[in-house]
Amino acid sequence: QVQLVESGGGLVQAGGSLRLSCAASGRTISSLAMGWFRQAAAKDREFVASISLSSRTTRYADSVRGRFTISRDNAKNTVFLEMTNLKPEDTAVYSCAADDSILLRATPNYWGQGTQVTVSS
Repeated sequence: QVQLVESGGGLVQAGGSLRLSCAASGRTISSLAMGWFRQAAAKDREFVASISLSSRTTRYADSVRGRFTISRDNAKNTVFLEMTNLKPEDTAVYSCAADDSILLRATPNYWGQGTQVTVSS
């Protein structure tokens, strides 16, 4: 089993930055594809970003490309989501996900509880 714990969320003004972290335990993330999803109030969960098992491939939702950067530190068993130029529409609960595959699938095997990100205008 894989346990994922997110941190780094909070309240930030529009145009600001936040760095989310996802600490994994139970297995090394070097054998997992990793990613982030988000869910805003009264909306469906949506894909944000993913990074392949090898780190060679990263993918982003169109709405965050150029503003968000996903990275992984296998030695620390942690995945990061650097978010810049935040907008009010980025407000959501951000959840970390891990998958037993090379690339993150639409329904990953493992999920964290999520961390709230609120962007004020």
